[in-house]
Formats: sequence, C-alpha cells, structure tokens
Amino acid sequence: MCPPVFLSSGDRGMTIDAQGMHYRQLNERIREVTASGDMKVRVNNAEGQRYIGTGLGAGVSIAIDGVPGNDLAAFMDGAEIRVLGNAQDGVANTMNAGKVVVVGDAGDILGHSMRGGRIYVKGSVGYRCGIHMKAYGSRFPVVVIGGGSGPYLGEYMAGGVIVVLGLNVEAGRSPVGEWVGTGMHGGAIYIRGKVEAFQLGREVGVEKPTDEDWAFLTGLIEEFSAETGLAGRKFAREEFVKLYPKSARPYGTLYAY
Repeated sequence: MCPPVFLSSGDRGMTIDAQGMHYRQLNERIREVTASGDMKVRVNNAEGQRYIGTGLGAGVSIAIDGVPGNDLAAFMDGAEIRVLGNAQDGVANTMNAGKVVVVGDAGDILGHSMRGGRIYVKGSVGYRCGIHMKAYGSRFPVVVIGGGSGPYLGEYMAGGVIVVLGLNVEAGRSPVGEWVGTGMHGGAIYIRGKVEAFQLGREVGVEKPTDEDWAFLTGLIEEFSAETGLAGRKFAREEFVKLYPKSARPYGTLYAY
C-alpha cells in the first residue's frame, strides 16, 4: 500500500470535491485554502482539471483522487502532490522544486523543462519525458519511472537524472522507445533492461554505472520504492546501463560565430 498522504486522521486538512468543477474554480479554491493557512488539501473526483498546483510553494501538500488534467504542478516551487491514479500530459512543466508522486501512469512530456524537484511515476509514461530538463546551482531535477517510456526520452536533456526501472515490462522487450537522448547535452539516464543501439540518439554514449552512480541510484530507488509502495523489491547493478552525453555542444558546428 502507498504511504498515507496526510499525517493522521486528525490532520487531513481541507477536502474539495472537484466533480463538475471548472479548472479555474478548482485552482482558485485550492489557493484560497492554502492562503488561509490550511496547507494540506485533498481533491476528490478530479476530472481532467488543468494546472493543479501551479506555482505553489513549500509546505503545501495536495492529494488527488481521480485524474488531474494537463500541466499538473507546472512552475511548482516546493509543494508536494500525490496522484492516487493516472495523470495526463505535461506533469511538472518547468517545475522549480517540490515532489510529484503518481501511483498510476502519466502521459507525454512529463518533466518538460523541469529545473528541480523530483517526479516518481509508479507506472509508465508517454513520449518525450524529460525533454529540456536542466540543472543549475543547487537545483537538480530527478525523474524515476517504474514502468517504461515512449520514444524521445530525455530529448535535449541538459541536466538532472532520469531512471527507468522497467517493472511490468514484457520479458525480452525494451522499457524505452526509440530516439532516447536525442540532442542530449547534460545529465544522465539510467535504464534497467534491454536497450539496443538503434534506440539511441547519436548524441549519447553507453556505459555501466560506476560505484558512485550505483550509490546514488540505490538511495534514489529506495525513496521511490517507499513513495510508491514497492518497498522490498531488489535491483542488481548489472541490470542497468547509463546513458551520458558525448558532448556538451552536440550541435555547435551548425552555428556560425
């Protein structure tokens, strides 16, 4: 079972029934509640409402029962969101800080231009996960995917880490699609399972995780497992490959100076 979103039955915060509610009305209500000092919010019956959690800062905790719409946690700046089901496209678009946990699947462009924080998806994700992810200063974005991903994983990735665990992926099949790391010029992608050369963008190299990589991965996977209810699952270092950018300027020769 997933860990509880709220600390105790006596500290559940405000519950909002989103059934039939326009996305603007829902987001205004969430902001009213958090502005009043109630930092824990539960949204029931989410029906595709967009922009939930946009720009919210540290200390805010939102649990969503249902399916939130596009751009969940966009520009979020420290809040935490747990989705008790699936999420649509654009989760954590340009997120600065915080944490998003999805206990189901998520759609396309998850983590688009993400600048910090962590996204944990228990299931699988769609196309272009992690496109334009970047790290700067103390900000370091992390995406962990329990299942598999569609094509163009880590496209134009400039920083941070993506991990694909390949759980529940059919035996003998790769957990990722084609064109992984196309245009990648920073960060790292760790994939557990089969990856063929034809699936990779020409900008990435492949190697086995180092001791330092594995120490980092072990801690990350433990946190992911605790957040998604997979505690006790064991992983071996030999199951993973690491993708890294061959150059910090893969398209430098295309420009005139």
